[in-house]
Amino acid sequence: MGKKLLAAGQLADALSHFHAAIEGDSENYIAYYRRATVYLAMGKSKAAIRDLSKVVELKQDFTSARLQRGHLLLKQGKFDEAEDDFKNVLKSNPSNNEEKEAQTQLTKSDELQRLHSQALSAYQQEDYEAAISLLDEILAVCVWDAELRELRAECYIKEGEPSKAISDLKAAAKLKNDNTEAFYKISRIYYQLGDHELSLSEVRECLKLDQDHKQCFSLYKQVKKLNKQIESAEELIREGRYEDAISKYDSVMKTEPEVPIYSTRAKERICHCLSKNQQATEAIKLCTEVLQLEPTNVNALKDRAEAYLLEDMYEEAIKDYETAQANSENDQQIREGLERAQRMLKQSQKRDYYKILGVKRNARKQEIIKAYRKLASQWHPDNFQSEEEKKKAEKKFIDIAAAKEVLTDPEMRRKFDAGEDPLDAESQQGGNNPFHRSWNTWQGFNPFGSGGGPFTFKFHFS
Repeated sequence: MGKKLLAAGQLADALSHFHAAIEGDSENYIAYYRRATVYLAMGKSKAAIRDLSKVVELKQDFTSARLQRGHLLLKQGKFDEAEDDFKNVLKSNPSNNEEKEAQTQLTKSDELQRLHSQALSAYQQEDYEAAISLLDEILAVCVWDAELRELRAECYIKEGEPSKAISDLKAAAKLKNDNTEAFYKISRIYYQLGDHELSLSEVRECLKLDQDHKQCFSLYKQVKKLNKQIESAEELIREGRYEDAISKYDSVMKTEPEVPIYSTRAKERICHCLSKNQQATEAIKLCTEVLQLEPTNVNALKDRAEAYLLEDMYEEAIKDYETAQANSENDQQIREGLERAQRMLKQSQKRDYYKILGVKRNARKQEIIKAYRKLASQWHPDNFQSEEEKKKAEKKFIDIAAAKEVLTDPEMRRKFDAGEDPLDAESQQGGNNPFHRSWNTWQGFNPFGSGGGPFTFKFHFS
């Protein structure tokens, strides 16, 4: 039944049947051999080696079992033990194929041991690049050698490529029981690379194996504190509490001043908060700091572009959005931002209501009305005598009134901020522009009142 289930690929069921078969007859070397085959199919090489060793113990001339065990020992980097198996095959009256295979594997083992000696020598001489190249050759065969993987990981770290060390260390953590050192190193690497969440996950694995591990516990406390601060800051950003988020990210930089990536990430997020909070000047300064270190940082480019728009620096914003798009082609937010910046540049070349009133893009309604009243009183046509001056004032006054109309109406202001002039006849597809009229229409208009009547000023002094 075990054989049938194995042939059908039902490994768990096959394993159960072979367990039962061995329980019924513990001297049946064929049952052990079959179970070893199932273990190998399930990726359980250590269990397979145990069963193959039992087969060899029960029947020393079973060359297939010796060849199979030799292969597995070679994969573990146990050269001497593997060679013993291959030599014993040659002494056991093997078939032609078995003899050829054993001889080939012996030759391979000798070559691997030679490479191993060279790799250790290169490592001791601090020629890490050469050591890595040699270890690559060895590990192509000795895939289950935990020590060699740890050695290659160490070489990657020494070469300044810690991210390449992670896969070797993860393999070593699985291959060697209770490998707290591997988990600690993985956690440290993730931490140094700025991935605090994965660092926390790996250091927890270390503490599961040894809760009193001093290095892991110390790292755990540091990473947990930093992780909590970052999570808290991100929650504040989601809630729109940008000032509080800035304060929290300042704490992040104080918590980890030694690892530069955390300061850079914190500055990137503070830049985002400043941009969202419409603190354009500060946002531009901080985003620029980040971009000097990371010129293709898409988040910093987007946030600086938005800050540039607040400062009416449209061409700079377009340039940032284009750079961001080149590094993140499918980002819809970038595409929409670039289109908006281009519309705003085009709009600025026509009539800019913020500039007309001399207010910032983030000005409140009260500021807009105050600016409007001041300019309306200054440019009212009745204040001018000559026909030429009166015509100039009429045009100016109409623009001022139009600016006030757009910027105090939430819907029209939203359209204007998105790059569309709600009073532009062209963009309104034939709609009438109420401000493209003669001065006569505005006769009697009082910017300080709510109704009609002649334009008059009344000043009261106490």
